[in-house]
Order: sequence, then C-alpha cells, then structure tokens
Amino acid sequence: MDATPCHGFINPYIPPMMENSLGIQKKPADTRVVVAMSGGVDSSVTAALLAEQGYDVVGVTLQLYDHGAAIQRANTCCAGRDIHDARRVAEGIGIPHYVLDYESRFRDAVMESFADSYLHGETPIPCVTCNQTVKFRDLLATARDLGGDALATGHYIRRETGKAGAEMHQGVDPAKDQSYFLFATTREQLEYLRFPLGGMAKDETRKHAERLGLSVAEKAESQDICFVPNGNYRSVVEKLRPGACDPGDIVDLDGNILGQHDGIIGFTIGQRRGLGVAVGEPLYVVRLEPEARRVIVGPYEAILEKTVQVKAINWLGDADQLPEGGLRLSVKLRSTQPPEPAQVISMPDGGAVVTLDQAQAGISPGQACVFYDGQRVMGGGWISGAGG
Repeated sequence: MDATPCHGFINPYIPPMMENSLGIQKKPADTRVVVAMSGGVDSSVTAALLAEQGYDVVGVTLQLYDHGAAIQRANTCCAGRDIHDARRVAEGIGIPHYVLDYESRFRDAVMESFADSYLHGETPIPCVTCNQTVKFRDLLATARDLGGDALATGHYIRRETGKAGAEMHQGVDPAKDQSYFLFATTREQLEYLRFPLGGMAKDETRKHAERLGLSVAEKAESQDICFVPNGNYRSVVEKLRPGACDPGDIVDLDGNILGQHDGIIGFTIGQRRGLGVAVGEPLYVVRLEPEARRVIVGPYEAILEKTVQVKAINWLGDADQLPEGGLRLSVKLRSTQPPEPAQVISMPDGGAVVTLDQAQAGISPGQACVFYDGQRVMGGGWISGAGG
C-alpha cells in the first residue's frame, strides 16, 4: 500500500527516527494490534493507517444486539450495516476480521443498567458503561487472547507516557474530544490501549479515508444510542422494565399538585420543555422521587447547585488515589459543557465531593463528573446527588 502522503498533509503516525509509532519495543511487522472496528470512518481509518505502517493488524467487530433487527436501524453504531461495512474495509486493506457475539454481555452490562438507572430517577450514559465493561474489559481480554500487543480504537483522545506511566489527554480537536466518555478507563487498560486518531481533527481523518480508498470515507457519523432506535428510549425502558411508564404527580416545591405525568423516565433534572404544566412562569425539573412517582418542579434558581456528590471514582493521576486534602481541578458535568473550576475532595467511601466555583444548573444523578488538569484527564466518577 502506497504510504506517500496526499492532499498536502503529512501522515502524523510515522515520526522521524522512530520505527514503532505506538511506543512498543518491537518492529511494526512483529507488533500485533487488534483494532475495534465499528464500521464507521474513524475505526476504519485507524485500522488502515496501522496496516499501512506495516503492523500485524487484526480487526474485531462486536455484535451487540440482534443482528436481524439491527440491519433495519440507521445512524447507530454496531448495527448490521456497520458489521458489513467493517468487513468490507478489512477485506479492502487485507487484514483478518472477526465478528464477536457479545449480545448477552451487552444486554447484562449496558441495557439492563440503562433501564434500572432511569427507574431510579437517573439520567444514564450507556456509552460510558459500554466502554467501561464490554469494550475495555471484555474486548480487551479477547485482544490479549488473540496475541495482541495492543488494542487500538478510533476514539479522539490522546494517550501519552508520563512519569508514572500512561496518561489520558483530551483529543487535539475540541469538537471531537471523547475523553468525557472514557473517564472510567483504568490505568491497566490505558497501558494496553492505543488511540491513533487523538492527534488529528475529523477532516484529517476523512482525508485519510479518501486517500486510502476506504468504502466508508463519506459515511455519516452515528448519532443515536445503538440499541435505542430513533432516539425513543422510553419504549426500550418500558420493554425491559414493564411499568416504567406508570403515571404520577407533578408537584411544586411546596407539594402542590400541578398536573400528572406518564412516567418519571420522561424527565431529567434541569428539564424545562415538555412538562405539561403552566403556572405563568418558567418551571424546571428540580428533583425526581421514583418511589412516589413524583416529579418536583420549581424556578430556575432551584436547580442551581455548587456542591456535587460523586461515587465510584476512577483516579488516573500520578498518585494511587485522589489526595485526601483534595485538588483544584476542572470538572465536566455533561459531555457538551465546558470544564468548570472546582475543588475536588476525596471521601472514605471511594467517592468525592466537588465544590464548584460557580453554581451550575441541572446537575443530574447518573451523569458523569470528569476531572481535568489542563488537557490531562485525571479520572472521574458518577454523579449521585447535588447540594447538601
């Protein structure tokens, strides 16, 4: 395969005077890299670039739910069409390709957790759970079984070597950075993982796809959660948990009934639209009480909080754990929000209390709170509550 750069840019993956661009002490031809191929342009380019550099590349695609039903779904990852696309790319670049049936693992680890989270009044992020369990736990183990020296993915984050080992850093393209969704990656996993696209922007990736003649070069990005067709998560939750859409009351902060709802799973903290009640002033979801099936609403001021309780911390700093005295860091409370300055204090139960410099609206249990020191990802955890 012709390795000459085209389109006027230089292939960033072959640094001068360096045989192995992945930092592995072997020649590329002796380095087996298992690539998680979702069928999209990012993972396809990852596999093609590594093959172009002479690595021993093995492509692996996960079937995460019923293949027959998946073929009918568009704009998702890991669907039937994507499996077909991944296979075509692998054939085109001349690498072996395997499809692994992870359907039962995915249902147990991701879909069941997704449904339970909504029932508990939380707003889950199934993509984080999938990375944490199915991909970076189960698939990583499979990659080792295949004799892989590393598992590579098409995520837009950077893995850099620091004084204490592998570090996670944000991707150079802020619009594509995926570090929020990978905060639960452990130190051990990070040592084995590689992210070849973290140093480039999306348009560069597409240029590589065109240069390499990949069939997915113009393929649209996935938008929906893979097991939620057309974004209708209510139907998925109700199917997994019958009764999830049982009705209840919408009440104000004083307990006055303002209206009824058709299931708390249709609401999230900070929500304003679609409440179905009107009192002459804007109302927002302040709290959910799943056992009583109540949605509590109030004015904007009621959803502003400076204190966040975080559980199940995954710490990626140089020390073994978050220092007892705490640290000044920046935190992201939602994937689309910019990092906010805060003081992060560790707790004896493995969690942390985060005190924000400025109060934020709509802090929802079930979302992630990810810690940053500049562009370095220091870890994070799951939001369990706010205020107090």
